[in-house]
Amino acid sequence: MAPRRRRRRPWYRTRAYRLARTAVLATVLATVVSHCGPDGRRGGPSVAAAQDSRAHAARPAPAAPPPHPLPRSRPTSFRVPSLGIDAPVVPLRLDAGRELQTPPVDRPELVGWYQGGATPGETGTAIAVGHRDTRSGPAVFAGLAQIGPGRTVEARRADGRTAVYSVDRVKVYDKAGFPDREVYGSTGRPELRIITCGGLFSRRSGYTSNVVVFAHFSAVR
Repeated sequence: MAPRRRRRRPWYRTRAYRLARTAVLATVLATVVSHCGPDGRRGGPSVAAAQDSRAHAARPAPAAPPPHPLPRSRPTSFRVPSLGIDAPVVPLRLDAGRELQTPPVDRPELVGWYQGGATPGETGTAIAVGHRDTRSGPAVFAGLAQIGPGRTVEARRADGRTAVYSVDRVKVYDKAGFPDREVYGSTGRPELRIITCGGLFSRRSGYTSNVVVFAHFSAVR
């Protein structure tokens, strides 16, 4: 990307929101699935047994209980196995204009983690950001838009544990209408937002959009 003659508007937009750190309580309803066998006649199960078997087969499997939120511990590395990402993490703060900083442009392999938000697995909304590309070529989040729902994201913590997040959805937002509250607001449970550039690129104004990955805390390793 060519150098700017004037201060370029950041590729993200942010406002400082207090992220709630209250404990989240979840109730999981378990479904007991029974198995039906043949009724003893030639030709296999009876019609009633077959219908009952189909009814049980249609029931969803019991949902696994969500893990308990983790205490505060800074992130040390960031992995997205499906995209081949395994990156070190650097802490990010808000600048004088209350805008979130980015990782250094001369270190395109780094992932930035907003240290004023939740740490991996902690209750609240954690924010991870990274470059899509720099002057030297593709950066750590070059393929972020390709991640699909159900894929996992892993954040290693300083205490040795790894918080695993499951992707819920991927959205692309125009910068002019970026939904701050939807992206940065807390839902009362541990969640993660991963943000990078998106849309079209102009040498004059940069990228037109942002790619945002929404994920929720699903396991501890």
